[in-house]
Parts: sequence; structure tokens; C-alpha cells
Amino acid sequence: MSTLVEDNPAKRRFEILVDDALAGFTAYLTRGEVLVFTHTEVDPGFQGKGVGGALIRGTLDQVRARGGTLVPQCSFMAAFIEKHPEYADLVAVQP
Repeated sequence: MSTLVEDNPAKRRFEILVDDALAGFTAYLTRGEVLVFTHTEVDPGFQGKGVGGALIRGTLDQVRARGGTLVPQCSFMAAFIEKHPEYADLVAVQP
């Protein structure tokens, strides 16, 4: 199973392709330089196969590579970051 996580700025979401098929996405809003992640969805045919985790990990790695920060309003992303504290530094400080 090959996976690829890509930003789709036109749709304001990061998407995961599994063997070239769209398997899920995590949607965001931009607030200045900060990405606010609002919702994550994995196609039912790909659930329970680690696709959601791969999507979030790939997204967070790309945010880090860009030097960005984020707000995880999406409960799935927030839970992932809580379980993987190596990504906690990406969370924007809220005033």
C-alpha cells in the first residue's frame, strides 16, 4: 500500500492518496500564518488501516517543513498530537 499526503490549497485541505485513490483529508482554514484544522475524514473503505494516522503525520511533517504552526480544532488531530508529543511544538500559542 503506497501513500502520498499532499496539500490541496484550492480546497484548503491536505489529502492522502492510497495507491492513487483519494482515501481521506484534513481540512483547514488560514488565520494569517496559522493553519486551523477543523475536520478530518477517512473514506470508510480505508478506516482501521492506519490511513488517518498517516494523513495526520504527513500533514504535520509538511507544516513543520514550512516552518508553520497550527491550531488543532479537529478532535482527531488534537488526539494524535496528544499521543505524539514530538508534534506539540507545532501548536500555535493562543492569546
